[in-house]
Amino acid sequence: HSFSLSPSLSLSVYLSLTHTHTVLLPGQSEMLTTATLNSKLKTQHKRVCVCVCVCVCVCINKKTNQNIVLSSAHSSSYFHPQIQRSSSPSPASLPSAWQGFGRKVRLLLPYVWPKGTTALQGLVLLCVGLLAAERLVNVLVPVYSKNIVNELSAGGGWTSLIATVCIYTLLKFLQGGGAGTSGFISNLRQFLWIKVQQFTSRGIQVRLFSHLHGLSLRWHLERRTGDVLRSVDRGTSSINNLLSYILFSILPTICDIIIAIIYFISYFSVWFGLIVFTCMVLYLTCTVLITEWRTKYRREMNNQDNNAKSRAVDSLLNFETVKYYNAEDYEVSCFEEAILKYQQCEWKSSASLALLNQTQNIIIGSGLLAGSLLCAYLVSEGQFQVGDYVLFGTYIIQLYTPLNWFGTYYRLIQSAFVDMENMLALLTEQKEVSPKKSVGPSGSGKSSILRLLFRFYDPQSGCIRIDGQDISKVHQSSLRSYIGVVPQDTVLFNNTIGNNIRYSRVTATNQEVEGAAMAADIHNRIMELPQGYDTEVGERGLKLSGGEKQRVAIARTILKEPRIILLDEATSSLDTQTERNIQASLAKICTNRTTIVVAHR
Repeated sequence: HSFSLSPSLSLSVYLSLTHTHTVLLPGQSEMLTTATLNSKLKTQHKRVCVCVCVCVCVCINKKTNQNIVLSSAHSSSYFHPQIQRSSSPSPASLPSAWQGFGRKVRLLLPYVWPKGTTALQGLVLLCVGLLAAERLVNVLVPVYSKNIVNELSAGGGWTSLIATVCIYTLLKFLQGGGAGTSGFISNLRQFLWIKVQQFTSRGIQVRLFSHLHGLSLRWHLERRTGDVLRSVDRGTSSINNLLSYILFSILPTICDIIIAIIYFISYFSVWFGLIVFTCMVLYLTCTVLITEWRTKYRREMNNQDNNAKSRAVDSLLNFETVKYYNAEDYEVSCFEEAILKYQQCEWKSSASLALLNQTQNIIIGSGLLAGSLLCAYLVSEGQFQVGDYVLFGTYIIQLYTPLNWFGTYYRLIQSAFVDMENMLALLTEQKEVSPKKSVGPSGSGKSSILRLLFRFYDPQSGCIRIDGQDISKVHQSSLRSYIGVVPQDTVLFNNTIGNNIRYSRVTATNQEVEGAAMAADIHNRIMELPQGYDTEVGERGLKLSGGEKQRVAIARTILKEPRIILLDEATSSLDTQTERNIQASLAKICTNRTTIVVAHR
């Protein structure tokens, strides 16, 4: 259900404390430690408490401003879930890319047949109809080639020959160059499919982007930005072409093979059908087996590509740190090493591809030789006409041309499924953070309390109630709409200063943005810049100093006008005078609001 606050608000935090932790309550000069609380509990309950449950209840009415200050007098380690990093299996030990084929297809099907969009559904049906028309044209082209040769050999009339040539030319215009990729029908189908392809790509990308924003903070802290971006780029790029490969290349080629076998058996003899069938089976079998064998090299290449891109992104994001330690040569050396590992895997993939191509050429050449010799023998014996040899040669070459591409398309589909694996893994990430039995590295846990309030983490035990409502049972979006935060690590978007402040309330006017900046003591500094509020802050706000970024973050929180304010070392990067000015502003802003302050001083 949605989260809401009443005018009289109470905040209850139930946490299991296993280490000494200091809590300073408003209006209370005594430091309450776990030892003190434990002593009281022993007196009340007449028993020894190993794990102390502390209940901090703060009641705030409309006219009272109360602050909770979390001190770092002692350290504890019960807030951070332990990050368990599992070792990934080697690419060679991974299963076939076709494993989970049904799940991958189910992911794509809703975007192939766009529900609720009649126009796009009509385009899909029209494209299927054009595919069927192409299959018919592919049969008629060799037949009319045969008719032209027979009429020329028989010395037929000029009138009938003109009609046959015109029909043949029209069919070739519809078919194209024989590969089915440049004819009128094929071009029309590709044009009509553009909208469907864009719908598919857009739907999956939006779904993935939304899903990533719904994942827990723990996942975002573990992930590597370059790795994730590379996986998303490769996954969405592969989806753009995957459907076209399957629907307009693989399936039509298989249909052409079946039609050709039936035609050769019925029009020529069983031997011709057997030759075509044997070649097709050998070709497809070798293509599938060798391509499956090559998959491990493709996976290795993808992994090394991810590592290289992640290394580059990580190094560039930490540009200043690299300069501080004069580590440019080290970073370049590490990047070069990553590129070399990628190229080694790339060589294996390319070499195995050359082996596959040679095997396919041998099979196709053998089938063409056997069929041509048999047909030529029957023509010389008078059982077939010269036009029949032309029909066989034209048809078999026409069939082998897309069959040559069949291996390529199969490899592309195989590679696309491999490229989709990491993206599908992102989509299967669980949104909710499951509790762990162990706890993470030692830390005071002050910032973790703020993350618990924001539901970046869920408590391993106990609960957090605001105004009597368990926050684990409300929508995160409704909860967060009432909370404003100035985080310890301030990160700004690569946008203007004005838009970064306005991010907390995108409908705010320029006057409201400037008012928030004044309250954060950053307005005058912004106006000194040549472009004022339109100044770009750079990636992660690197063009601004630490204090300027923090003041922009404070202004952003002020603009949101939240009921609860969380300040996590909000003035740690400021000079003394600016800190005093902002503290005076915060004292006014925090009136009639719950404020939770994390500070070391």
